[in-house]
Amino acid sequence: MKGSRRRSPLALAVLGLLYEAPIHPYRMQQLIKERGKDEVVNVRQRASVYQTIDRLRRLGLITPRETVREEKWPERTVYELTEEGRRTFRDWMHEVLSAPAQEFPEFPAAVSLLALLKPEDALRQLEARVAALENEVTRIDAQLGSAAAEGLPRLFLLEAEYQRATLEAELEWVRAVADDLRTGRLTWSEEWLRQFSEQPEAPEGEEQGMT
Repeated sequence: MKGSRRRSPLALAVLGLLYEAPIHPYRMQQLIKERGKDEVVNVRQRASVYQTIDRLRRLGLITPRETVREEKWPERTVYELTEEGRRTFRDWMHEVLSAPAQEFPEFPAAVSLLALLKPEDALRQLEARVAALENEVTRIDAQLGSAAAEGLPRLFLLEAEYQRATLEAELEWVRAVADDLRTGRLTWSEEWLRQFSEQPEAPEGEEQGMT
């Protein structure tokens, strides 16, 4: 989707909850946390939920159904999906599941600039990342173990499985780079970088390794 209909994890989550049943925004936020979906959807700021709902309403994907008032609570607006909202939810699900998106997380951007740090500084930072990743893998393992003990079906734990798999892959790579820095197999210096940057460019049509 382009323009104002751009996807976001929170918008997808809101449409998903309304795909199940009409609900008011406060309960949406509660369910996202109760189901552990706040691991993959950012709901730290309550205002972001209401902003997303307002955007989806203006797009005609959701609509107010009724206003309810529970004991000791102010009036709350219950929302439901429109038919366009149902179609959009299915379209977004198909697009996200089937086609990898070109995303731009911060870590690869920092890795691309690693040469601007001294090797020993880069090693310290990556060792700290290894420790943080190890802690996160341990936390997810405990979460998965607890869920399994409670009999929660695997279907509702797939995002945790995915998180663990991606963390494990990243951990393996960062450990390898840190080890190469530690042993000197990967290193650089200001002089080496200067000499490298001053190398003449290959003539057009000629690349390194070409004969």
